[in-house]
Amino acid sequence: MTRGAWGEQAAAEYLTHKGYEIVARNYRTRWGEIDLIAVQGGFLVFAEVKTRRSERFAQAREAVDARKQERLILTAEAWMQAHPTALQPRMDVIEVYGTEGGTAPAIYHLENAFDA
Repeated sequence: MTRGAWGEQAAAEYLTHKGYEIVARNYRTRWGEIDLIAVQGGFLVFAEVKTRRSERFAQAREAVDARKQERLILTAEAWMQAHPTALQPRMDVIEVYGTEGGTAPAIYHLENAFDA
C-alpha cells in the first residue's frame, strides 16, 4: 500500500470512529480529486488527507495551498451538483503522520480548514 493510501485509510478509520459516515473515497473530476467525503450531523465534509512520515520539515497542511484549495472547491461543487443535499458543505484537512507498520499514526483534523 502506498503511503498516501495508508494515510487515507487511517483518516477514514479516524472519522468513522468519530461518528462520521464515509460516503465516497477518491472522488475525481477534471479539476482534481477529493480523498474522503463524509457526513456527520448536518455537514457534508470534503476532506483532503495529507500524509507525512513526520512534521519535522513542515506541517502536512502546508501542501494545501490556494491553488489546491480552488481545485478542491471546484471538485466539491461537482459532487454537490451530482448529489443534491440540504447538508452544509465543509472543507477539512486531515494530517496523518507515521508509517505503515509503525506505531499508531498521529492524526490532526482541521475542520473548516479553508476559512482560516
